[in-house]
Amino acid sequence: MDTLFLPATEENIKTAAGLLRRGQVVAFPTETVYGLGADALNEAAVAAIFAAKERPADNPLIVHVAERAQLDGLCHVTDIARALMNAYWPGPLTLLLQKTNRVPGITTANLPSVAVRCPRHPVALALLRASGVPIAAPSANRSGRPSPTSARHVLEDMRGRIPLILDGGPCEVGVESTVLDLTGPVPCILRPGAVTKEMVAAIAGDCAVAPSVMRPLRPGEAAPSPGMRHRHYAPRAKMTVFVGDEEKVIAEICRRYDETENACILAHENAVPAFGGRRVLSLGDTKEQGANRLFACLRETDEMGVSCVLAMGWDEEGVGLAVMNRMARAAAFDIVRCG
Repeated sequence: MDTLFLPATEENIKTAAGLLRRGQVVAFPTETVYGLGADALNEAAVAAIFAAKERPADNPLIVHVAERAQLDGLCHVTDIARALMNAYWPGPLTLLLQKTNRVPGITTANLPSVAVRCPRHPVALALLRASGVPIAAPSANRSGRPSPTSARHVLEDMRGRIPLILDGGPCEVGVESTVLDLTGPVPCILRPGAVTKEMVAAIAGDCAVAPSVMRPLRPGEAAPSPGMRHRHYAPRAKMTVFVGDEEKVIAEICRRYDETENACILAHENAVPAFGGRRVLSLGDTKEQGANRLFACLRETDEMGVSCVLAMGWDEEGVGLAVMNRMARAAAFDIVRCG
């Protein structure tokens, strides 16, 4: 299959919308990461997403809409859901709601709930409106790989697998949306993102975080949200994350680097000079910059062909929880606590 790689012009968005209506799969930008989209109500089209990604069938997809009216007949919208939509839609917040029979089981991994989101990116919204269908879209990478934050990343994984990639430039947020379960008595974060626990609680009055956010799923434990698998977002190299006292973290990373062939360090910008002449990629000064740069840095380590990635972690406050969730899963929960 030839894969068209096109700028996200009005004409090319119309072309992509036509492909979606005909049951094809296209990649497009959102404010979080690039998505791999198909008509969420077309079982054959959704199956093509799983085939392109080589994604396990028990991993549910997020259904994207341009307007809340598109949710009519798809799910049961609660009062708390409406309040959160008023506050954070369009934006990086996915809500898990009870679904109707109109949503095929392949889209939701046969779960009774469906994950829904209204993205903030103008290209994503234009594509949703032009296609006229709700779009099921996971991240546009091969399953298990770091999520794509540029169209070039998508091309690396999806060339020859899908008919079209829309290039809308780099993604603003850099990690996937917060997934919030609203099917229980208390809103619960299943996957952290840019909409934090504190932001949810400010609207909903309370917010829990699922224990599985910072641990692997147990054998037989269901994954009601994308991004909950044991090793996810991973580079090809073995990765270890270091947290704790910064001086001790730096000392331990330096020690391991010097004992390891072909390693690379992911560091906070302020700590880069402390690593001397060692090979270092900067995650930026803040957690928000860390979120924005993480996946691109992991893909860069693949391009460098390193065998070991040694990464400085962040505290888990605010968006730091989202960054640490992605780092922990990329490292298969190999986390070293220093001090």
